[in-house]
Amino acid sequence: MKVERVAITEDAIKIVKQLQEKYGELIFHQSGGCCDGSSPMIFEKGEMYLDDSDIFLGELSGVKYYMNQDQFEYWKHTHLTIGITKGRGSSFSLEIPLGIRFIIHSRILTDEENKILNG
Repeated sequence: MKVERVAITEDAIKIVKQLQEKYGELIFHQSGGCCDGSSPMIFEKGEMYLDDSDIFLGELSGVKYYMNQDQFEYWKHTHLTIGITKGRGSSFSLEIPLGIRFIIHSRILTDEENKILNG
């Protein structure tokens, strides 16, 4: 059984592809800090400083998804699905000028998923 921590909706994939065409290689990051930091944000690769406190959760449509370790402690027992919604966030994420923003839909991991992902 393949178990993943993150997934992405078809609508969000379309936006990611549009952003990849314009900006090239991208990363998702969820920091928990200011400016919608608990929302998934997408940046050009190299524009977001990653360090040992950032945890790799998976890859979505060719974009690696990272979460700050402090945030991960809150979310480690959940499965996250990245979607989009209309409206502007207050972040520096690349989709904001399009009048949309990425959002998270979450669910608690099943016992089997939790055992595989969190030991």
